[in-house]
Amino acid sequence: MTASERPHVLIVGGGFGGLNAARKLRNADVDVTLLSRGTSHVFQPLLYQCATGLLSEGSIASPLRHLLRRQKNAHVALGEATAIDVETRTLTACRSDGSTFDLPFDHLVVAAGMQQAYHGHDEYIDWAPGMKTLDDALTIRRTLITAFEMAESLPTAEERRPWLTFAVAGGGPTGVEIAGQIRELALHALTNEFRSIDPREARVLLLHGGDRVLPSFGEKLSRNAQRTLDKVGVETHLGVHVTDVGPDHVETTTKNEPKTTTRYEAHTIVWTCGVEAVPFAKELAAALGASQDRSGRIAVGQDLTVPGHPNIWVIGDMMARDNLPGVAEVAMQGGWYVGKLIAAEVESGGNATRAPFKYRDLGSAAYVARGHALIQAGPLHLSGRLGWIFWGVIHIAFLAGGRNRVGTVLNWAATLFLGSRRERAITFGDSRIARNTYFTNARKNAS
Repeated sequence: MTASERPHVLIVGGGFGGLNAARKLRNADVDVTLLSRGTSHVFQPLLYQCATGLLSEGSIASPLRHLLRRQKNAHVALGEATAIDVETRTLTACRSDGSTFDLPFDHLVVAAGMQQAYHGHDEYIDWAPGMKTLDDALTIRRTLITAFEMAESLPTAEERRPWLTFAVAGGGPTGVEIAGQIRELALHALTNEFRSIDPREARVLLLHGGDRVLPSFGEKLSRNAQRTLDKVGVETHLGVHVTDVGPDHVETTTKNEPKTTTRYEAHTIVWTCGVEAVPFAKELAAALGASQDRSGRIAVGQDLTVPGHPNIWVIGDMMARDNLPGVAEVAMQGGWYVGKLIAAEVESGGNATRAPFKYRDLGSAAYVARGHALIQAGPLHLSGRLGWIFWGVIHIAFLAGGRNRVGTVLNWAATLFLGSRRERAITFGDSRIARNTYFTNARKNAS
């Protein structure tokens, strides 16, 4: 069979699920196209460390073309899936300039992931970036560093206070991790670098609707995490919903009666309150006649295919199956499973037996503060320094690329022993904004 006659496997998404599916097809007699919205595979579990200056974006992002450079049957295409024609087995994608192109497929694997959910208040994104992309991380880093610089330049404590108040909405792993890192940044990295302010006075608010932080972990681990947050100076506010966000404030309202509203003056707000499916999920569900859950995830069968479409799989965060969590390990195992299944299908001429997908839960991990992390894997529950060590080993093991692993370990070691964080350069998004932002803002203030 010539290369042009081989079955064509189209994979949408370059995250954990998509990349692992492509890799599993390395030796299969197929042509693989990996369609990705970005050029790199991003290790999302460490985005918060990029946002707080501990790691560079290069440490947690590896170019997809580089990762697949030795896989001769794989091709990487840059674009975003927008539509699908099931009858002709064609997917339409949009290029960065707005033009479109079509990609044929014999087997389709959709691993497009999720995006930050604002629950009907998409306007919040202007003032409260999420923690799902490199752009989010760099936006937060720019806002964090700018806040300390602004406070340094202001003459009174009253003027400085909103700039030194940082609010994090959401008490899950991402919220706890970013809140703890902001305090670490203030306590260790910036302590001796300013003259007019004391960065240690930075106020970090963790706003959470539940009755305890890290509700996906056991109660004992959650309590341990809360004690650590208290120790490093994170102010935790439980049982509250964020009900308003603006350029200089965040407002919360208690869940229980009597309803009490509190307004905090803050220029830096981070949003980690849930996720929702990317727009393509709705298009895909409509074309396939598939059902979606409240977050837009697509229901799949035991072999992770969409019912009625044995050649179309949905994996990772975007699939709804057995209440599996939206974590990296689910996506990775799903990618391996589907890649192996497609390879067997091709080799057997479509007669391979499809064993149901079985997820092996390897546990959960969360970084709380320096010297303290949580590990929960079945009966194994670790916290404190031992959990911190295991957390580091696990994350290094799953980082893509040897260079990133070595670089991350060196960065962590330097920060631990020297206290500094060198990844604090800020950018403005593009050349026009960088050229005009100070001048434009000055004119606005003057008027």
